[in-house]
Amino acid sequence: MKMQKMVWMGALALGAANAQAAGVTLTMSCGSVGQDHEYCKKIAAEWGAKTGNTLELLNIPQSSSDTLGLFRQMFSAKSDKLDVMQIDVVWPGILKDQLLDLKPYSQGVEKNFFPAMVVNNTVNGKLLALPWVTDAGVLFYRKDLLAKYGEKPPTTWAELTATAKKVMEAERKAGNAAMQGFVFQAKAYEGLSCSGLEWVASMGGGSIIDSAGKTTINNPQAAKALDMAASWIGTIAPTGVLNYAEEEARGVFQNGNAVFMRNWPYAWALGNGADSGIKGKIGVATMPRGEGAGSTSASTLGGWQMAVSKYSKHPKEAADLVLYMTSQPVQKERSITLLSNPTIPALYQDKDILAANPFYGDLFETLKVAIPRPATATGVKYNEVSAAFWNATHEVLSGKATGAESVKKLEGKIDGIRRGPSW
Repeated sequence: MKMQKMVWMGALALGAANAQAAGVTLTMSCGSVGQDHEYCKKIAAEWGAKTGNTLELLNIPQSSSDTLGLFRQMFSAKSDKLDVMQIDVVWPGILKDQLLDLKPYSQGVEKNFFPAMVVNNTVNGKLLALPWVTDAGVLFYRKDLLAKYGEKPPTTWAELTATAKKVMEAERKAGNAAMQGFVFQAKAYEGLSCSGLEWVASMGGGSIIDSAGKTTINNPQAAKALDMAASWIGTIAPTGVLNYAEEEARGVFQNGNAVFMRNWPYAWALGNGADSGIKGKIGVATMPRGEGAGSTSASTLGGWQMAVSKYSKHPKEAADLVLYMTSQPVQKERSITLLSNPTIPALYQDKDILAANPFYGDLFETLKVAIPRPATATGVKYNEVSAAFWNATHEVLSGKATGAESVKKLEGKIDGIRRGPSW
């Protein structure tokens, strides 16, 4: 894969030519298009002026899968041409042998971040990345429709099911034949792993693989969770949801044709855009919990982290850049200007951020119950495990298997993956 560099001479912004000559040159991957890429240029200029170093930006593919492939290719060659990189939340385990331990440089700053994110980024006691931008599954709902029919935001799946059915049927009788009760990501892809993990964890069914690497998915609670989700198909959710990713679900919801939607926080700003028919009518809540012992609200963790290649010739300067980028002042500015979700809990009480992002008070509650995918435990095998889980879940949703049949078969599948090279 051909690599192209865009050089942004940070220190040049202040004409600090002598400082540049005395500093080091680092290469960073950070966003590929649009506002993210422009913000990375800004960071390059600020950090370069602050330290006297030069920062070059590596143009990366828009596809995260292609980006991971590029990184692994470079790491396989032990290339020192990339110092700092933005990595997906599920990559620390995959890249665990290629990333620098940041603990010797962090001076304990990791305590300022959401704990689940730090746990996600820690492999074998090594802090391999610092949280940069976060995401978590969110339940969106129509405030106006719930108020119209005297309903409250649901706290359990049973409440969601009943409310979705009631409002959907009433709206259809009132003339909106396209109204659905609940839309979510149910296509056979990574998004379904996120949805499915939320259902399973919320019912006390665990996290597919535990922290010790043991397969735990074959249990009655997990089976019950998948059967519950299957009961929505063709009732409160359209059968077409089996092919929905994020944008398909958002399209239905934003067009005014769904009572509830599971999606990521980005959908809030779009749903309240000037061209949205439901502007000002959207509410946000934590994901519902299951019923009975062990039930909880669970939201799958997403987002991006900043890491340092262990092949960097300048690990100290690279770690300093990561600490700068993930610092509270930088995250605050990014949150206000780009509406990105900070990874530091204290920022969700910041009055300036709340003025720019009013729904952050609700989002904060969701992030407090965010759970990581089993990527750290499974390492390089995560993609195989996730694919096995989403395919098994899709079979249940499609009516091809029961929850009990699916989780039993899935346990064997995962143990088969596990019998290959160790994760």
